[in-house]
Amino acid sequence: MGSIYLIRHGQASFGAENYDVLSPLGYRQSEALGDYLAQLGVSFDRCLSGELDRQQDTARATLARLGPQPDLEIDAAFNEFHADAVIRAHLPDLLKVEPNAMHILRNAADHRADFQRLFTYVVHRWISGEHEKDELESWQHFLGRVRGGLERVLEQAGKRDRIAIFTSGGTITALLQLIIGVPPIKAFEMNWQIVNTSLSQLKFRDRDVALASFNSHAHLQLLKNPELITHR
Repeated sequence: MGSIYLIRHGQASFGAENYDVLSPLGYRQSEALGDYLAQLGVSFDRCLSGELDRQQDTARATLARLGPQPDLEIDAAFNEFHADAVIRAHLPDLLKVEPNAMHILRNAADHRADFQRLFTYVVHRWISGEHEKDELESWQHFLGRVRGGLERVLEQAGKRDRIAIFTSGGTITALLQLIIGVPPIKAFEMNWQIVNTSLSQLKFRDRDVALASFNSHAHLQLLKNPELITHR
């Protein structure tokens, strides 16, 4: 059987003007993953990433610790959904239930628990399909985009290939929903648990795909530094 390693990007710059930048800790997490894979003797037949800087930089920092690997391929199918756009589109409805929403969103780094509560509310509205917004990628369109990326990978894969996909939590959530068939809301309950640079492994035979492991972050746990385990 072949293997697909779904790797979430390292810690990004939560609360900063540009979230799509790996933090120094994000680079440390990525290097720790690369060192761990090197110790296990893992190498890849193909390496892919979404277009986002945090995804590509995680890939490059990780792969640099492994020695020669295939060139990194970029596929927009593995981009994260546009969280900022989802929040903006649902903001008028959000303000009806949380008048202080603007302050929380503008100071998210100082109000992490409240931000998570509001973000969860918005995501549930988005994935329900009952509150579609003009010019906003729907959950179903996002799911279809991710499905297309997975299908292309499987079409081109050798029977025993090891394939790394450096991506984001929402994309991994969509893939899990497609593969194990849980409802989207349940899939997002898993999403909130996905650790930065964690590994989720898929096994495949032709077009049949199964989840082999989820959210492994032993490479961080072994370093015995709780600060390395982050979720944004």
